[in-house]
Amino acid sequence: MSEIASPQSAGPFVVMGVSGCGKSTVAEMLASLAGGVFLDADDFHPAENKAKMAASIPLTDEDRWPWLDTLNQALKARAADGQLVFLACSALREIYRSRLSVSLPELRFIYLKGRKELILERMRAREGHFMPSALLASQFATLEEPAGAIVVSIEKPLDEMVGEILAVTNLLK
Repeated sequence: MSEIASPQSAGPFVVMGVSGCGKSTVAEMLASLAGGVFLDADDFHPAENKAKMAASIPLTDEDRWPWLDTLNQALKARAADGQLVFLACSALREIYRSRLSVSLPELRFIYLKGRKELILERMRAREGHFMPSALLASQFATLEEPAGAIVVSIEKPLDEMVGEILAVTNLLK
């Protein structure tokens, strides 16, 4: 892992992993502490995708391509404006990460890794989210662990996870 010299040359970053691993919480906290912008990939899903997932129907690659292209455009637009961006996005397969990375050579991935049992417990405890815990098995089946990513265990307390990421990326203020 190479360190980044300064926040101005950092990122953008994708905080990735299966549903329920804490992507949104971690990405939002990183953005707040590093003076960056937080984006949640779930906010970019079209209504049809959300409806499928809410009905426990896994998305197909055909469902994902336009969504991934929209996310790539959002990342590029903010990077062009000089913003430090933290995107919470599952990015489960290498082909999805490649699609997100088009024309973004500095894009870095932060993989939140955890046990299925812990994540299932967290998913069952959360309220008001469109992604049902019934789809967790398909998420793990789809997951291709990333090479070259910053890997953080979700077994650690949140502040420790975020502190580790900030230290590794050299984004501490």
